[in-house]
Amino acid sequence: MAKKLFLTCMAAVLVFTAACSKENNGNNASPSAAGSSPAASESASPSEAPKDKVTFSYFNGVANAPDVNTNETTIGKVLEDQTGVNFKMEHLVGELKAKIGTMIASNNYPDVINPDAGIDQLLDAGAFIPLNDLIEKYPNIKRVYGPYLNQMKAADGNIYFIPFSSQVGEYTPDPEINQGAFWVQRRVLKEAGYPKIKTLDEYTKLIEDFVAKHKDEDLTGLITLTHDWRFFATSNVPMHLDGYPNDGNVEVDMTTFEAKTYYTTDSTKRWLQKLNDLNSKGLFDKASFVDNYDQYIAKLSSKKVVGFFDYGWQSGNARNLLIDAARQDPTQDDFVYFPMPLTWDGDKDQLLDPAGFVKNRGIGISVSAKDPERIMEYWDTLLKEENQVLRSWGIKGETYEVDDKGRFYRTAEQIKKIDEPFNLSFGFRYYAWDWPQYGTNSTLSDGNALAPLYQPEVFQMRLTDADKTILDKYGVKTYSELFAKPDNRPWYPAWGIPKAQGSAEQIWETTKDEVTKKYYPKLVLAKPADFEKVWGEYVAAFGKLDTAGYEKWYTEQIKAAIEAAK
Repeated sequence: MAKKLFLTCMAAVLVFTAACSKENNGNNASPSAAGSSPAASESASPSEAPKDKVTFSYFNGVANAPDVNTNETTIGKVLEDQTGVNFKMEHLVGELKAKIGTMIASNNYPDVINPDAGIDQLLDAGAFIPLNDLIEKYPNIKRVYGPYLNQMKAADGNIYFIPFSSQVGEYTPDPEINQGAFWVQRRVLKEAGYPKIKTLDEYTKLIEDFVAKHKDEDLTGLITLTHDWRFFATSNVPMHLDGYPNDGNVEVDMTTFEAKTYYTTDSTKRWLQKLNDLNSKGLFDKASFVDNYDQYIAKLSSKKVVGFFDYGWQSGNARNLLIDAARQDPTQDDFVYFPMPLTWDGDKDQLLDPAGFVKNRGIGISVSAKDPERIMEYWDTLLKEENQVLRSWGIKGETYEVDDKGRFYRTAEQIKKIDEPFNLSFGFRYYAWDWPQYGTNSTLSDGNALAPLYQPEVFQMRLTDADKTILDKYGVKTYSELFAKPDNRPWYPAWGIPKAQGSAEQIWETTKDEVTKKYYPKLVLAKPADFEKVWGEYVAAFGKLDTAGYEKWYTEQIKAAIEAAK
């Protein structure tokens, strides 16, 4: 199942707050949907937070940071002072499905859970309490999520979790690349004279030539990410090469709005055959099919991997380390990765996300929670605009400044100090995603961008001389200018359309995952002479799925979303 966390990923917002670049997944609703509520319309929580302090357990189903008590961070301590609430955060170690299965079997849950791709398991087990009545008590939650409350309801009419972001204010574009891209080390482009690469063939030829010239460096030409639910980082690629954004398992025709899967198309065959060819030449890392996420990040950080496809929010942990190193030592800039928009024919890409609202991922309160109202009070307090500024910009005079026109900015010294260790200690890393919050592309009531790196003044200020040089070589001032502007898609993202528990659509996705995870390694690692044979076996196995029914259901949902948006 394709992911996005979006999201907007956790890591996506990291780059906004960090001195370096990066959920995933631009994953918010239309600019005006929730944008009419200024900070002045914020309301206090229904009652003063009790003076006594309490700690709740919080399981985060993404392995994106060390475990922590939120009050050990600067942001978390401020919020504890306001609410009396601390969260003991546990992050995923090992397999998500197994971890959640253990919770369900014991019927003993953390107070709060962000299950990510395991959300269906928990919903099916009845692990979350309904939030409908509680939401009514908390004005800031209603202010931010009000336009989407109906979309957040399950089939039984209950709301069991709160999505991670909601567009507030005007839609602010992202100058960085936090969504899909084909990444390559900057030194490769420098050595080749900064060529304009537009197709996959040009990209792989560039990598092949570079590795051949640097045989003594023990380089890996290309790796892919396949671990657990992150398998989409490999399986989504044909969709993007076809010129579509991350709609998950389908490509949606912009004229007929028909949804079609792509897993047995010529495009997927070409992508897997390209990986097979690279493998036969010793340019592909075979361990891509067995490495876990941490091993993948370690390899990207090693300076030995020349290129890869992934989403900015998902690869940011590695790329930020390289960026930090280059800031300390400019000679290390050669190893920083540069994003490239590729398609099969070099025509218009759609790698940047259009505005959207992801409603099948979020954070919920479990049936084991000791005091749901205290948790909701915390979330409501977090959604005050002053605290959204805190979790994104930080503290005035410490991590940002305000000029005489009211514009937020960061000094060179502040940008330099906000590295990955600072992100952890201050709490930017922990509050970048995984909580109820304003969408990343949101604008504050005073017109400032919510995300620091979406603020033009900050983006330009944080650029190093090396950044400016390579951007100038490609005739742009921001990384996103390299990519085509996203077309409006009222249904976006299609993967975020909820599916009923045990439905035919859900079963199709589960079976599809099983088939692709079984055959993709075989196809990529097969002898080139055996590829056609294995492809035939794969297509036969895939043919047992009711793909026509799945496409019909998706087409109906997409057309309904278009009608609802009129």
